[in-house]
Amino acid sequence: MDEDFPEHHYIGFFTATVLRWKNLLSPEKYKNLIIKSLDFLVTKKRAKIYGFVIMPNHIHILWKIQPPHKLKEVQRDFLKFTAQKISQDLKKYHPEVLSFFKVKTSDRKYQFWQKQSRNALYDSREVIEQKLDYIHNNPFQGKWMLANSLDEYLYSSYRFYEYDDDTYNFLSHYMEVFE
Repeated sequence: MDEDFPEHHYIGFFTATVLRWKNLLSPEKYKNLIIKSLDFLVTKKRAKIYGFVIMPNHIHILWKIQPPHKLKEVQRDFLKFTAQKISQDLKKYHPEVLSFFKVKTSDRKYQFWQKQSRNALYDSREVIEQKLDYIHNNPFQGKWMLANSLDEYLYSSYRFYEYDDDTYNFLSHYMEVFE
């Protein structure tokens, strides 16, 4: 079996968006679900996480898939698992919200993530640093203003890089790829 895939050599910039750009990820419990899912990927050696931000209706992740896993599989499993957990919670605690995510497809009743998530692979330190700046500043762009400062927004890797904060101990520093 050929285990030499580009995603094993390059850092991927992954973006997943909530269906119809709904602000489904606003509640802390859903942000924490994403955090736990990222931790799971690292613990199970499926991916290394170099950066992330969780926005109300989308997420950005800088990751590198670990052999023998494949990008498509890790991405699919991550999105499927988080969708199932959100669905279970909505059915139990917020059934009225489910109607926003009802779809008419043969394989599911509800859909939480838009199809065609984006993942681009990069091998340039300069580009990775640009992507990190982008995701760390994302909570303060346009309409968002999710906190008063970068330091205050807890659902990103900013504090890991700026203050060596180990709150998200699943994070790895991107420089390990370029050394």
